[in-house]
Amino acid sequence: MEFNGNHLIELGYRPGKWFKEAIQFINENNLDENQISIYLEQFRQPEPIPLHETAKDFIVNIRAEHESENDNVEKVINTMKVLMKTPTLEKGAIMPDACPTGPAGHIPVGGVVVAKNAIHPGFHSADICCSVMLTDFGKADPKEVLDAAHSITHFGYGGRPRGEQMPMSQELMDAFRENDFLNDEKLISIARSHMGTQGDGNHFLFVGISKNTGNTMLVTHHGSRAPGAALYDKGMKVANKFRMEISPETLKENAWIPYETEEGKSYWEALQLIRAWTKENHISIHDAVLNKMEIEKEDRYWNEHNFVFKDGDLFYHAKGATPLDDKFLPDITGPRLIPLNMAEPVLIVKGTTNERNLGFAPHGAGRNFSRSQHKRSLAHKTIEEVFEEETKGLDIRFFTNDIDISELPTAYKSAKNVRAQIEEYGLCEVLDEVMPYGCIMAGDVQKNAPWKKKKKFRK
Repeated sequence: MEFNGNHLIELGYRPGKWFKEAIQFINENNLDENQISIYLEQFRQPEPIPLHETAKDFIVNIRAEHESENDNVEKVINTMKVLMKTPTLEKGAIMPDACPTGPAGHIPVGGVVVAKNAIHPGFHSADICCSVMLTDFGKADPKEVLDAAHSITHFGYGGRPRGEQMPMSQELMDAFRENDFLNDEKLISIARSHMGTQGDGNHFLFVGISKNTGNTMLVTHHGSRAPGAALYDKGMKVANKFRMEISPETLKENAWIPYETEEGKSYWEALQLIRAWTKENHISIHDAVLNKMEIEKEDRYWNEHNFVFKDGDLFYHAKGATPLDDKFLPDITGPRLIPLNMAEPVLIVKGTTNERNLGFAPHGAGRNFSRSQHKRSLAHKTIEEVFEEETKGLDIRFFTNDIDISELPTAYKSAKNVRAQIEEYGLCEVLDEVMPYGCIMAGDVQKNAPWKKKKKFRK
């Protein structure tokens, strides 16, 4: 009788691409039972790694302040209960700004999880190294800073047009070419065109006044743009290949790349390069504003809040959480930044690792409702009425000139409540506040998106 795939499965082998080659070899060489057993040993895989029987413990640094937050907090805790069964995870925490990102088992925004010898691309998602940078402009007029910044920054889809691009350093391009995940000329071309851009969504350019010094501060918030998204896609594909081999029970979104493998080392290096690209992106915008105004910066610091941080064989995955412990930041230059919303101050904070925070603080104010839910709740008012009510006294601008009400203050959790819970749970200490003067965001990028214009034209 001809040997087939069912025989391999009966012998305890999981289906794989090697089945075809093995079946052909066995039949062509007419192997007997003992010879088959010896031949197949080379394909024997270790037993699949099961999920934890019970979820690993995680710290809850959030509570519902009013009825509208009950559903959000319940979903965040429930998703963590599923997530913490992932085999690599040892501990976790959720922050006061936490909100769910999808079905149960997906890491929430405001979630921190610690994995042993494993990098989970799904835990940092496509917006790798979403981060904030502050530059102190001294006693510069905040309106002049915002005007100069508005003429320089770039929001929206894609990169900068030719002729307006900001240079990517040759050193970084060379490093991309030496990494297995980033050695892609199309990706490098995109990285060059996206330098000096901020994207859309909740990314912003904020100008405010230090409560302590009266100095004008510029703060930018954005991640690694298309280069980071490309790395995430590649990382998820590799992680899922490993998942199918070593832990098929694990949710696809929670797949991991074992750090001790060649792919793990290469992916970790790629993350550091994407981090360097993102920091260079922030610096390009800040320095261009300084140069246009012909002034020198007085101070500057930055931190990411959507990244993976390594401490020995432990990998701290922060999906929207601000690293406090100096061991997480190789280029530490100052305190950390927690933006809340366009009408609230950016908090300048410091802190250390304690039993509740795992070395992290919140990254912002988070959301209780989705963008679409929030828009529906305001349907009884015009967009202009909502904008007027929520931005009174502030210089708020949208790069597309189309107001995005899903980014106005009421779209987010109460900043007051988030701050109260930071204090209640002893997560970090507020050193200073950058009081808001004005802000630039992308605006409603969907309203006049290029593909919508093309559809109208075809009609």
